[in-house]
Amino acid sequence: MKAKNLANEIVARVRSLARRDTATVRALRREYSKRIAPLEPLAVLELANTLLGQTEFLFHFIALEFVHYHRPTLNCLRATHLKQLGRRLDSWYATDTFAPLLSGPAWREGQISDSVIHGWAKSKDRWWRRAALVSTIGLNNKARGGRGDTPRTLAVCTLLVDDRDDMVVKAMSWALRELAKRDPKAVRKFITEHQYELAARVIRETNNKLKTGLKNPKKRTP
Repeated sequence: MKAKNLANEIVARVRSLARRDTATVRALRREYSKRIAPLEPLAVLELANTLLGQTEFLFHFIALEFVHYHRPTLNCLRATHLKQLGRRLDSWYATDTFAPLLSGPAWREGQISDSVIHGWAKSKDRWWRRAALVSTIGLNNKARGGRGDTPRTLAVCTLLVDDRDDMVVKAMSWALRELAKRDPKAVRKFITEHQYELAARVIRETNNKLKTGLKNPKKRTP
């Protein structure tokens, strides 16, 4: 099963779909995930990287899900693999697919070091800085396998505490709100200690989460 041939088949199938909503595309991805289950990680990575050569995000989505749901491949990811798989990060939705599916789990399981994520946090590229923060979701979100990791989460948040890029600010809010479910005391302390550095949006949304459980609670009508 050559990666290029299979990728071409997948591209043709996707383009023939009458509907391209998430449920339909994911059903097709599951079909092919069963077919590639016996493959070695190198073959799965080759398939994913071939699909990443397409310009449409749908194929990037399928490629990253192939890696995430092929357990031997997910378990073998290292920094070089992630850099290659993340070469098309150019939007919030691409970043928010890549980080929770790949870099977050790899970091959580010790396949990449803290220094890799910290390096992303110091990048000139806004999407890699966002990826550093969104990778913390994999540490803390229970549904994604997170077990909670306050020190590593707050270390990344500290590196980006005064970043005012809108995409980074929104990711900071997300990272802190996710950690608040696990360790609200630590998040309150972090907000207090960095109240003059954090963006107002981060403080507002995180405090809302701590107080009400919601990012933006609806105001009561008088």
